[in-house]
Amino acid sequence: MKLNEIILVDPEIMSGTPCFAGTRVPVQALLDYLEGGDSLDEFLEGFPTVKREQAVAFIQRGGELLMGVALAAA
Repeated sequence: MKLNEIILVDPEIMSGTPCFAGTRVPVQALLDYLEGGDSLDEFLEGFPTVKREQAVAFIQRGGELLMGVALAAA
């Protein structure tokens, strides 16, 4: 997925808070759910406007960024 299909930052939507594209759901909500021990399925049940593909792509992109930072620091 392209980044603009995953995340949207628009000052007209949630005051520019990064949200899942096509929704008003902040990406931070997914991180909060996972940090709290909830599953991806539980998050998706709570926020049905977020597509599974978006959530998985967000997690994958985050992992790729962290791996790139780790490799650069090594």
